[in-house]
Amino acid sequence: MVTLALPFRRLARALSVLDWVRVGLLAAGLGFVATGLLPADDAEASVRRIAPMLVFLFSVIVLAELTKEAGVFDLIAERVARAGRGGYGALFFLCVAFASLTTVFLNLDTTAVLLTPVMLALAARTGIAALPLAMTTVWLANTASLLLPVSNLTNLLASDRVALETPAFAERMWAPQLASLAITMVMLWVFYWRRGERGADRYEPPSPTPIHDPVLFGATALACLVFIGAVLAGAETGWEIAIASSIAAVIAVAAFAVRERSHLRPALIPWQLLVFVTGLFLVVPTLSRFGLDTVMRGLVGVDDGTGGAFRAVFSGAGLSNVLNNLPAYVAGESVVHPDNHDQLLALLIGTNVGPVITPWGSLATLLWFEWCRRRGVTVPMRRFVLTGVALAVLGCAASTAALLLTG
Repeated sequence: MVTLALPFRRLARALSVLDWVRVGLLAAGLGFVATGLLPADDAEASVRRIAPMLVFLFSVIVLAELTKEAGVFDLIAERVARAGRGGYGALFFLCVAFASLTTVFLNLDTTAVLLTPVMLALAARTGIAALPLAMTTVWLANTASLLLPVSNLTNLLASDRVALETPAFAERMWAPQLASLAITMVMLWVFYWRRGERGADRYEPPSPTPIHDPVLFGATALACLVFIGAVLAGAETGWEIAIASSIAAVIAVAAFAVRERSHLRPALIPWQLLVFVTGLFLVVPTLSRFGLDTVMRGLVGVDDGTGGAFRAVFSGAGLSNVLNNLPAYVAGESVVHPDNHDQLLALLIGTNVGPVITPWGSLATLLWFEWCRRRGVTVPMRRFVLTGVALAVLGCAASTAALLLTG
């Protein structure tokens, strides 16, 4: 009995509080199915819907993790800092571009999980204050995730609901994305990057470092380009995007299998994300059957005009910061009329741009907080919340106005 108990004790110590919340969420969802609170047919439909997203999430995180191990992100961050030549103005625009492009093409969780430690390490090497770089990654992980379906799991859900393929989705969301980026840049500069906040006039550009393994570097860079190329070439459905990311991940894994097999370890598998997302898509439909739909219908309304769009965006943003953006989107989507495309896209804006107020507003923000804790970066909570409120309100309003004006 003691022998059997030891592995469970080790497992309990290995899991963080957040890990236990994820496991508990999945257990609750499975319990709802087992007890009939969520009918088996509804559960099957929900899991079938997210299956390509889970494949995408698994493969893109593996791809991004191996790309980081090969030094691609580190080299880009170093080149960004050197290109700034010690000037904070130039560095600011370069960091915004780096974080935005990572979010747009490799998913917001990649920015939170992989770009955050790279930027914090860069801050330590160059004497740059860590908080401005950290806030740039977490804010842009959320607010730069509007343009493409692959940028955010909520986008994949919305593009499927409104039947917008990747080019059409980008055509509809480019104006809201630009508005969101503009507001984010202003808020970042005012609250974190200006001279009075960052505490220095110039920084010391880092010296160049050699690439550890040019073959791995080239292979993983190529894998990323394959995935990005597939998206730009018109990978449209959830499964097409999942297949593209899987092919790219296979290229990266094959390169590491030949050159650095020790890096292919179980820790690469993003089981926490897979468990969390699956649990959410079992728990939220259950809650919708027992009152959540009624609450969301009262908040969102049925109007597809200007009033309905603004109700949807701020309802989505508010619920995201209370619960989390994924269940907020799913709950809101279930009560939006299928023909109310502007209202649904406004809800999407709220659940993408809005969850920057609380640490649990989005999974990306949760992951970002964990990395800051590991790196010893202090995030003043009062400041985080108050500046997040300003960004959420202005960003959601500007992005929704851009959506309506270009509709």
